[in-house]
Amino acid sequence: MRKRSFFVWAAIVAASVIAIVSILTTWVDRQMLDQDSWSEASAELIQDPEIRQAVSVYLVDQLYQNVDMASDLEERLPPDLAGLAGAAAGALRGPATDAVERLLASPRIQALWVDASSLAQQKLVNVLEDETGDGITTGNGTVTLDLGELVTQVGTELGVSSSTLARIPPDAGQITILQSDQLATAQTAVKALRILSLLLFVLVAALYVLAVYLARGERRQTLRNVGWAIVLVGLFALVARRAAGSYAIEQLTQPESHDAGKRTWLVGSALLAQIGWAAILYGAIIVAGAVLAGPTRYATAARGWMAPVMIHRPGIAWAVTGGAYLLLVLWGPTHALRTWWGILLLGALLAAGVAVLRREIAREFPDAGGDGAGPPPAAAPVTQAA
Repeated sequence: MRKRSFFVWAAIVAASVIAIVSILTTWVDRQMLDQDSWSEASAELIQDPEIRQAVSVYLVDQLYQNVDMASDLEERLPPDLAGLAGAAAGALRGPATDAVERLLASPRIQALWVDASSLAQQKLVNVLEDETGDGITTGNGTVTLDLGELVTQVGTELGVSSSTLARIPPDAGQITILQSDQLATAQTAVKALRILSLLLFVLVAALYVLAVYLARGERRQTLRNVGWAIVLVGLFALVARRAAGSYAIEQLTQPESHDAGKRTWLVGSALLAQIGWAAILYGAIIVAGAVLAGPTRYATAARGWMAPVMIHRPGIAWAVTGGAYLLLVLWGPTHALRTWWGILLLGALLAAGVAVLRREIAREFPDAGGDGAGPPPAAAPVTQAA
């Protein structure tokens, strides 16, 4: 018994540690390599006021660095005011930033941002997976986010002449995402990530099942402990998200862009938060099921209260369970409940739990209706001999 208990807890602890790694790999896989997730995050970023303000500053800086605004103004001003062109160009920088920020709030400009970001993500995936496409080869391995069209659009909206805009260099507004010297390491990491995302999930599930199997006479208690372990894994993911975000923001952002960096991290790590909350939800369901099947007075009373419906009217029990589950799927609070495999997996586990609970209630309260076929038949009357 002592050895069995040791192996049970060893399996639970090992599964929980691996689950944390699995959550992190799954988050990176879905956020970086999934185009839909990337596009959704890009749209959410540009709709945030803090992000728009930071992007507007960057675009105006790029415009001023690549366009001689003073010369452009000098050509437009009357000859007697041409000497004020330099001072006017500097004075217009602040109002130009405000104007660009308002411009970024328009759906048309936001669509340009999302398109540029999505194209950069597609090129990144092509490079990381050693594929070709979108005019990029894996030979140089350099991936950039090209905001040049946005820079040109901003210049047009601010009234810069087309002849001046035509002289903007091709690399204006380009942000390097991946350097060529990082290619080999990044490709190896992505290959490992693709394998680990599925393999670690299967391994975690197998270890938890092994722990319950080894427990034998204490399987209900072990299942409850597994549920609590999954809850703790979810909580760890949420804490890790907050701690890592705080560290990254402090190390990678300037004080003036602290708020924008915080919003970027919150949007970029939203999937990590969803996975953490999903783990808490699933763990809580497992704990609730194990407690409901336990020997406590309240659990026994709850089973007794459910016995007439679970045994006499199983159709109602299944209908209520199915309806609640459909509402949960329609809500879709987690990523798993928005995928076919997640819906089927959780539905199968819920159906198995209800079936086991119904069988246990029928055995514990036989007078409530036996195996669910209906009330027990009345006993035949006993006649006395004359």
